Amino acid sequence: QVQLVESGGGLVQAGGSLRLSCAASGSFFSINPMGWYRQAPGKQRELVATITSGGSTNYADSVKGRFTISMDNAKNTGYLQMNSLRPEDTAVYYCNANVRQFPYSPPRDYWGQGTQVTVSS
Repeated sequence: QVQLVESGGGLVQAGGSLRLSCAASGSFFSINPMGWYRQAPGKQRELVATITSGGSTNYADSVKGRFTISMDNAKNTGYLQMNSLRPEDTAVYYCNANVRQFPYSPPRDYWGQGTQVTVSS
């Protein structure tokens, strides 16, 4: 079983920064890709950013140039550096990982418990 534990959320003023972390634990072969999603009250969960094990990244247009996703493969930990935060970035942020238990096993999606990010104006 794989567990994803997020940390780093909190309350910040507009223009400020936060760094989210997502640590994967358990027995598995690989994570590819890892991503961050967010869900604001009354809205659907949306993609924020993803990163492959090879380092290829993808960002939602709303966060391009402000957020940076990274991954430490040796630590099985992903990060989301969020700069120039805006009130509209307020949401619960979820870590997602596509995990293979063994080299040839089918990939399975795992989700973290979520961490609240609140940006005040």
